Amino acid sequence: MPKSSHSHAPYPLEYRRRMIDLVRAGKTPEALSREFEPSAQAIGNWVRQADRDGGRRHDGLTSEEREDLNRLRRENRVLREEREILKKAAAWFAQETGSTPSRRSSS
Repeated sequence: MPKSSHSHAPYPLEYRRRMIDLVRAGKTPEALSREFEPSAQAIGNWVRQADRDGGRRHDGLTSEEREDLNRLRRENRVLREEREILKKAAAWFAQETGSTPSRRSSS
């Protein structure tokens, strides 16, 4: 069975930092992947993300920006769900009372 890319828990932050330091000291991700468990791709990803977080790269989101984006997406999903629930509740109450809700808001 092929090894899944998500077959283990994430590597500890200190371990990833040590791998990043080794790359910056001249080791290649390929050499490190032969010596340790993470793939060369994973190690390279860690280095690129650390460079973004440190302001050395500008080709993607920093970890903080990624966390903010994920939080905002979650909030947006919850708000959409709440809006759908309220819309259904308003329709149900309108049907029960025989009236229709006013269309003051376009949301």
